[in-house]
Amino acid sequence: MPVDDLHILKDDMTAFIEGHGMRRFPGYVGDELPTVAWRQDENPDAWKDFVELAKAAGAPFLTMEDDVLAKDELDFLIDRLKEGAYSDDLEDARWLRAHVGKTGFLQLGFAFQGTLFVYEVSTEWYDHYQQVLEAAEAMGGLLIEDDEDDE
Repeated sequence: MPVDDLHILKDDMTAFIEGHGMRRFPGYVGDELPTVAWRQDENPDAWKDFVELAKAAGAPFLTMEDDVLAKDELDFLIDRLKEGAYSDDLEDARWLRAHVGKTGFLQLGFAFQGTLFVYEVSTEWYDHYQQVLEAAEAMGGLLIEDDEDDE
């Protein structure tokens, strides 16, 4: 059964990390630095192996980031989509209202010898949200470029 809210998983991760005597650093590891992503498999507890690997590598802490769908962010997205001709994306964004307040994305990370290692997990609705967000940003980018041309 697919998980719809990763909040409980986040709590489990926090307890497991602290149980290993490690600290958490709130932060997101972006794409700008050399990064190696943990290959996902069918093991829902693979994140525990990731934490244990970080400890074995001597990492004193792990970065930890989560993304909770906020009502104001979703409302802004819906308003942006209303401005365009993206009715399918608008309907998808409205469907996402059922997930407001839920955690849809978690990322753990640690640095080792100049490389960042990350473990990411997301819900299906969050992945869909990201696709709709990208469509809105693409539309917004076109509007911003047009505004800059007017100046």
